[in-house]
Amino acid sequence: MDSDSVRNRPAGRLPQIWGKVPPRNKNFTGREQLLEDLHRNVVGRVTAVLPYALHGMGGVGKTQIAIEYAYRYRSEYDLVWWIPADQHRLVPSALAALAPLLGLESAQAAGIDDAANAVLTALRRGEPIDKWLLVFDNAENPEEIIRLVPLDGPGHVLITSRNQEWASVVETIHVDTFTREESIEFLSRRAPKSVTPAEAHLLAERLGDLPLALEQAGALQSVTGMSTEEYLDLLDKQPAQLLNQIGAPEYRAPMTAAWQLSVSKLQEELPEALELLRACAFFGPEPIPLDVFRRSTLPKDSKLHPVIGNAIRRSQALRMLGRFALGRIDSDNRTIQVHRLIQALVRASLSPEEQSVYRDEVHLLLAGAAPHDPDDESRWPRFDELVAHVEPTNIADSTREQVREFALNVARYLTNRGDFATARAFIDRYLASWRRNTDPDAREIILAERRLATILREQGDYRAAHEIVEATLPRARRVLGEDDEITLSLLSLAGANLRAQGDFRAALEQDRMCRELHEARYGERDPRTLRVTHNFALDLGLMSDYPGARALHEAVFNAQSEATQGVSKLNVLASWTGLARAVRLCGDYNEARFLSEDAYDFGRQELSADNPWTLRTGKELSIALRRSGAVEEALELARELVTKFTRIVGKDNPGTLAAEVALANALRAAGQIDEAFPIAQDTAERYPKVYGKTHPYTYGCLTNLALLQRLRGRADLARELNQQALDGLDARLGRDHHYPLTVATNLASDLAALGDVQAAHDLGSDTLRRLKAKLGDHHPMTLGCAANLVLDLRALGAEREADALHSETLTAYAQTLGPDHPDTRLAESGTRLNFDFDPPDI
Repeated sequence: MDSDSVRNRPAGRLPQIWGKVPPRNKNFTGREQLLEDLHRNVVGRVTAVLPYALHGMGGVGKTQIAIEYAYRYRSEYDLVWWIPADQHRLVPSALAALAPLLGLESAQAAGIDDAANAVLTALRRGEPIDKWLLVFDNAENPEEIIRLVPLDGPGHVLITSRNQEWASVVETIHVDTFTREESIEFLSRRAPKSVTPAEAHLLAERLGDLPLALEQAGALQSVTGMSTEEYLDLLDKQPAQLLNQIGAPEYRAPMTAAWQLSVSKLQEELPEALELLRACAFFGPEPIPLDVFRRSTLPKDSKLHPVIGNAIRRSQALRMLGRFALGRIDSDNRTIQVHRLIQALVRASLSPEEQSVYRDEVHLLLAGAAPHDPDDESRWPRFDELVAHVEPTNIADSTREQVREFALNVARYLTNRGDFATARAFIDRYLASWRRNTDPDAREIILAERRLATILREQGDYRAAHEIVEATLPRARRVLGEDDEITLSLLSLAGANLRAQGDFRAALEQDRMCRELHEARYGERDPRTLRVTHNFALDLGLMSDYPGARALHEAVFNAQSEATQGVSKLNVLASWTGLARAVRLCGDYNEARFLSEDAYDFGRQELSADNPWTLRTGKELSIALRRSGAVEEALELARELVTKFTRIVGKDNPGTLAAEVALANALRAAGQIDEAFPIAQDTAERYPKVYGKTHPYTYGCLTNLALLQRLRGRADLARELNQQALDGLDARLGRDHHYPLTVATNLASDLAALGDVQAAHDLGSDTLRRLKAKLGDHHPMTLGCAANLVLDLRALGAEREADALHSETLTAYAQTLGPDHPDTRLAESGTRLNFDFDPPDI
């Protein structure tokens, strides 16, 4: 940082961007040498603020030092941004919030991960701001956080942590307790009317100079006017029993003593506030939304009802926690946060029975504050406020129906958002706990297993999903009944599992039956029926009935778009994408492109740019762009999507695999054969691991690889691969299906390249006849096969027949794709056309 430019800045000047920094502590005391060392040390490097204690001591003031540093040196920065880092999964969101302030795409438009990465890139480059400070507060695990820290930028980073492992990663500054002089000065500021310097010395000695303990003592004396003599006397008498109960080394005696006295006085002043503090101890250490206490209702005989059910007492209790320094109130964000050490002390002061009671009431508070519909995207911010408290509160241990419903809704919300890993971890914990104390045929167990099967499908673990449905569906039928909503949803999932197994015909019949059951139970336009009808349309497409799929997808999309309730934006996007795909497979490439563009924009705006369903729509757009002739645009989008899919759902997720197939095909269309080949080879090897060796998609990937082998001059290898794919597809689907007919068209080209023109002609002629019957005379696939057959006819000397077919084909191309489409030009120039495979969503 240029020293002259810093000196010329007015003292106390606010940075252009100042975000999320907690309020300054007006009683901040001392630490002058440490702050000077930190200021000197932070220049040009990342610095972690750590405690001296080897096991991670709380209460020494790491966060307060970082806050004071931010305020004291803010004039040296144009950007100061505070990032709560307790839960590493929430850090990208905090970074992404900076994006629009730096002139970058917002998280809503670009997706959280992409927006966060764009922010990190801008900070590393110093564009548009090179004088910045990021503070990562309570970053406990270096491995989880370090990738999100701009290590090599021109700005500065502060990290507060109890984890000594940071010392091996970045430069560190260690924080000890106050010096005695600092303790005396702090107490003189915190309780100037209650504490003399001599008394402050006695208090500091007894409290071990621990800042958090001194804060508790100063707050208590300032609020109550308690004399130092009385405080020290109570310090001797009250905590002894408690200290015998709490054996954990992190609960230092000074902190425990000071805390206990504050709690005792709090109970005298306002007992309801103590009840509220005890409840806060069973939330997570992250900020607790105050609306949790306002929105929820509790039984009248609960411990918390007197304070939760009375708005005036609730407000008084919250203010009292802040006055006694037992909780930090953030009025701007409407949250209360209780220090994790205080939480631990509160919990440890209660008997196991009392802990169980308070934990149960916190579960009820969370469940009462949560929305009931996780499919309603407008409610997602409310879920987002609560999800950080699910694991710390041990929600999985609750036996209450409404709490379990909330737990399952959180998992569904996470699934809808695309966080499959967290959703699966939650459901696994629920089931592990619930199965210990609940009838295996209980409704919530069956529903949890159904949710788990859905998550497994989204992750690509189709075999496990199938096994769960096979085991759960008979129980649902027996216990819940044939027309119960959960039973019907399992029937629908069984159809999806058949698609995943490659048994498209059986899936079609399963979903036909399921659709009829839904119509009888709910009616044709009920949102549940529309979702099943969407699945039936997918089946029609997989059976090559593209007009039928198009008509049904369009009907579902229109009905969902007109619905006023019960239809989520995710449902609308799925139908929109299905319609775009069906239109493309009918051969209407430009219409498909426009539909896909609109759907992709909708997904990015309404769901986020990194939602897996948005990415799937983007993949469909990339294919439509390629088919319509916009190859470079298709290639650029395909590269972007592979990166996003890999980062968000993992390399072997079906969505990632499909995106990689689209990328390889786009590279081939762009003439970049050498780059396309290893990708196609890799996906051909990985598809069987996800779908199985005989799945139609596995064979489809083989024909993509075969095509590239021929273009690389290995027509012999191409023929072997295509023959293998054709034999497999014939066995699974029969020859009169789009997939084997595509392979047969490519195999004819292999034969022609190898000089077996007659065999190429015979196969091409038979395939053309079948394509006309299946897809129609003017479908681009039919026309491509005809254009290739023209070349084989000429090679055999049948010029008149070739000329007639050539003229007929070019006329149809001009009418269908237009005279300037790449396929039209290739057919006109006498160049053989090639056809690739893109696996649809299942």
